[in-house]
Amino acid sequence: MQGSGQDPIFVDAFAGCGGLSLGLMRAGWKGLFAIEKDAFAFETLRANLIDGPRFNYIWPAWLERKPWTIESLMEAHGAELKGLRGTVDLLAGGPPCQGFSSAGRRKPGDPRNELVKRYLEFVDIVLPRMVLIENVRGITYDFVDDNDDTVRQNFADDVISKLSIHYHVYTDTLRCSAFGIPQQRPRFFLVGMLKSDYKRVTAADNPFARMRASRTRFLEKRGLKTRVSSKQAISDLERDRAGTGPCADSKGYDAILTGATRTNFQNLMRDGFVGAVSDTRLAKHRPHIVERFGKIIEECREAGRLNVQLNREMRERHGIKKMATRVLDPALPAPTITSMPDDLIHYSEPRTLTVRENARLQTFPDWFVFKGKYTTGGERRAREVPRFTQVANAVPPLIAEMWGEVLMRYNKARATVRRPDKIAA
Repeated sequence: MQGSGQDPIFVDAFAGCGGLSLGLMRAGWKGLFAIEKDAFAFETLRANLIDGPRFNYIWPAWLERKPWTIESLMEAHGAELKGLRGTVDLLAGGPPCQGFSSAGRRKPGDPRNELVKRYLEFVDIVLPRMVLIENVRGITYDFVDDNDDTVRQNFADDVISKLSIHYHVYTDTLRCSAFGIPQQRPRFFLVGMLKSDYKRVTAADNPFARMRASRTRFLEKRGLKTRVSSKQAISDLERDRAGTGPCADSKGYDAILTGATRTNFQNLMRDGFVGAVSDTRLAKHRPHIVERFGKIIEECREAGRLNVQLNREMRERHGIKKMATRVLDPALPAPTITSMPDDLIHYSEPRTLTVRENARLQTFPDWFVFKGKYTTGGERRAREVPRFTQVANAVPPLIAEMWGEVLMRYNKARATVRRPDKIAA
């Protein structure tokens, strides 16, 4: 196996359910394998991209097709990974972001933050020609010690410093709604290009400039405009329009049936799929919750407070303790999708969103199915990645595909340079 300009190879570390891999494969990249430790997320990967109907990793014979942590993989297959040195064109991945997220408690000592270091160790072993990292914007913020208010260097600076030894490094934060994603979602991206292979790269070759310059043409080819609203994304999944029936994978639950598409975005997400769309299970809201949601939708619409958190007075009036609750604005991209199913209320129906609706807002095509539990709670939230969380944690496949096209052009244009067997640490 050898990566080349005609057949570029990538590895996906911290792959989750496969949003980044799917986008890269759509852009013409060949996935070698993916690293994902959660059993639910790995089953989603297996169903779609290992034994999938449209795209598949090459998957080397020496690697067991099972969930892996990056540490266990390096320990069990260190020799095989070293043997990949010089053959991988791109190492992609987004280490878990919970410890960096400004939506929760930012902890410099969160053990999940250490996975960024494991990722860098993996880079040192494989030495890919390019690196693509995605994370929450919070990775760029300084940490403050709760005990003495000492500011600690942010993790993005640490990553840039270490990668810059061997890579040209470019970073920026992109708001997904500016790239055809029907969701606000600001995300940090890092692109690294190996200096020994990309000797001619200059400051003028900034991949973020190329990304922004190519987005209009990319979207127009797919019948899209830069901004896509939540209603344009999910109106064919409205319960009152499509109807409901028994959920195929959850006894005792109803699900939204598959209706006709209504917009270009919905046609793109249907992607030729024929049959009943999966993951449309509806939550079982009690009558008083349905009534409450109906009143909240109306009040937010009248007060012009769609897409923003309920204010204190509204939360107290309706007995809601959560501060993150919002009602979708049908005319705008959705707020950032989270792993909590009750954070977003539908723009016109008194209910929360389904997994499929969240997946649409993340630009997963309708043939892409999700596996494992729908939700989890309590202590299991730290150990399990159910369907709602898989969707929320994913890189939107559409923006991943854009990155795939941009990085493909670099890969094709790079100078042919004999790579050294070893580079000094």
